[in-house]
Amino acid sequence: MADAKVIPFDDDRSRSGGSPRSARRRSAGGGSRGQGPSAASVVGTAAVSALPGQQDASLPQEEPQQAGQPPEGAERGGWDRRIAGGLAFLRRRVTGEYDVDDFGYDKELTDQVLMSMLRPMYEKYFRVEVKGIENIPSDGGALIVSNHSGTLPLDGLMLQVAVHDNHPAGRHLRLLAADLVFMLPVVNELARKAGHTLACAEDAERLLRRGEVVGVMPEGFKGIGKPFGERYKLQRFGRGGFVSTALRAGVPIVPCSIVGAEEIYPMIGNSKTLARLLGFPYFPITPTFPWLGPLGAVPLPTKWTIQFGEPIPTSGYPVEAAEDPMLMFNLTDQVREQIQHTLYKLLVQRRSVFF
Repeated sequence: MADAKVIPFDDDRSRSGGSPRSARRRSAGGGSRGQGPSAASVVGTAAVSALPGQQDASLPQEEPQQAGQPPEGAERGGWDRRIAGGLAFLRRRVTGEYDVDDFGYDKELTDQVLMSMLRPMYEKYFRVEVKGIENIPSDGGALIVSNHSGTLPLDGLMLQVAVHDNHPAGRHLRLLAADLVFMLPVVNELARKAGHTLACAEDAERLLRRGEVVGVMPEGFKGIGKPFGERYKLQRFGRGGFVSTALRAGVPIVPCSIVGAEEIYPMIGNSKTLARLLGFPYFPITPTFPWLGPLGAVPLPTKWTIQFGEPIPTSGYPVEAAEDPMLMFNLTDQVREQIQHTLYKLLVQRRSVFF
C-alpha cells in the first residue's frame, strides 16, 4: 500500500440387536443356548493369541490400514467439521456476533475469507518464497518497512499473507494505506476489515504501542507508479516519519525487500491526462493494458521472493530522539540502504523472472 499525503512518511454409540439381557449374554461369551464356547476353548484361544506371530483364523481380523491413508470416515468427518464451521460462521455474520476493533479490523473475516481468497495467488500464481521470517518478533510491536512496486498494490497484500502464514506465532500485519484506498467504494470496507488503516502517525503509533506488527511502504505512489526502466531502484523515503513513529513507540524496524512485483505490470507509459480526469496519481500503460481491456489487468505470473532483514532496534534511544532530524535522517538512510542492498542480492540470486 502506498503512503498518504497527510503524514510525514509517505458420540459414537455401538448398535447391537436384541434385548439388554441377550447383550449381556453375548458379552460374557455366550451366543444362543448350547452354542457358546467352553471355558477351556476360551483359555486355549487366549494362550495361542498371546504367542508372537500367532493369530486364530476363526477370530475376525481387521484389514491393515495402508500407510498414508486417513482412517475410515476421517475424510467425511473433516468435511462435516468444515460445513459445521461454515454454517456457524454465517450465523455469526447474520446475527452480528463477531468482533471488530476500533480501526474496523475483523480478524475472523480476514482469517477465514480474505486470506483464503488471496492464498491461491500467493502460493500458486506468484509462488512466493519467504526468507528471514524469524526477524519479526514473536510478540510486541514491530514496524516492517518495505519497498513498493508493481503498478497495483498487490505487493502489500502478498506481504500480509506472508507474515500471516509463515510466522510461527501467526502474527497479523496491519498495513498503513494511502487516503485514496479509503476513498474507493468496496475497497474501503475491505481494507478496514483486513486491518489496514490510514497512514498517519497517530494511528501507526497506537497500533505499535498495542503490540501490533505494522507495515509501511515509504516510497508511496512514487514507488508503485515508477516506470519499468527504473525497476528495483528505490525512490525517496520521505522525511523519515516512520522512524520517528518507531522511536516514540520504542519498537524495532524490520527492513523488507520484495522481488518479483516490479514485473507483474511493466509500466511503459503514464497518461497524465487520464490520471487527472480520474483523480489518480498516475494512469499506467503496459504492454497489455488498456489494449486488451479487462484481460490486460491480469498480472504476469512472476516468481516472488520476500526477505525480512535484521531488525534495527530503537528502544535504546532517549524520548527526545524522535525529534532529532539528524538521527531520523541517519536511520532512514540505514533502512533504505539495507533494503536496496538486499534487492540487488536477490536479483543476482534469482534464475529467472518467472521461475
